[in-house]
Amino acid sequence: MTPRVLVTRHVYPAALDLLRPHADVEYRDRRDGETASELTARLHDKVAVVCQLTDPLPAAVLDAAPELAIVANIAVGYDNIDLAAATARGILVTNTPGVLTETTADFTFALLLAVARRVLDADRFVRDGRWQRWEIDLLCGVDVHGKTLGIVGMGRIGRAVARRARGFGMRVLYAGQRDAGEADAERTPLDDLLARADFVSIHAPLTPSTRHLIGARELLCMRRDAFLINTARGPIVDEKALVEALREGRIAGAGLDVFEREPALEEGLLQLDNVVLAPHLGSASVETRTRMCTMAAENVVAHLRGERPPNLVNPRAWEQRRQ
Repeated sequence: MTPRVLVTRHVYPAALDLLRPHADVEYRDRRDGETASELTARLHDKVAVVCQLTDPLPAAVLDAAPELAIVANIAVGYDNIDLAAATARGILVTNTPGVLTETTADFTFALLLAVARRVLDADRFVRDGRWQRWEIDLLCGVDVHGKTLGIVGMGRIGRAVARRARGFGMRVLYAGQRDAGEADAERTPLDDLLARADFVSIHAPLTPSTRHLIGARELLCMRRDAFLINTARGPIVDEKALVEALREGRIAGAGLDVFEREPALEEGLLQLDNVVLAPHLGSASVETRTRMCTMAAENVVAHLRGERPPNLVNPRAWEQRRQ
């Protein structure tokens, strides 16, 4: 019997081209994400699912899919999946690491530059017809070159951001659980990083220990002229505390690509003019998003061939399946 695979919603077609020679693919070209109840109904006879970070896969959904063997997430993070529950059931979970590193680092610097140099303010100023003359202090921002960048989480993306920072002649500090072995970067405790950095950029994964890692106390540690950039996961920052800090001028500004309750925003955030907001675009280039889709498909195809998927995040489940 041909294995049945669910692709939850819109993907780049190259992923479907990879899957269809190996499986009966159920695919709806829809833009909205799946609810838990919808996933429960659609997964009951599937051996694999290609899902996205907006698709919730808690234990209850996994329980309703007795034949499910692999979950291929089109993302680096996989906090939408109950990993412990999947592993306990012998369900393989894969992600798409590496491919989006440079693209996300590019976008991190795009946000950093936009908020520091007031790019959006300038665009609105011109479009509104308010530009009458050159003025010495018109829409002046702050320099990026020569400043200090603090990176919270020195993984693949954090290191790629550090490389870009060096091109701007920036000093690089980082905080993390272990030494990243980065030349020309100083490892320091988080509080010290927050107190010293002109720009703080978050690149940690979302885990129970990093949820609200940046809260009211940490924001008070930051300099009043410092900027916070987040292209990692929204819940790492206490959004309510951030709004208060931005409103009261306790930090200079922020560039945010991710939010606590996407797509909902904390009340008051939209009214602030010292923040640049983006709708989770860190990896959003055609090349990278296409490759993320095909990587997820390749993980599923490897499983269907009886091979270990190349981007497995729970190897214990693989060991269980081979016993």
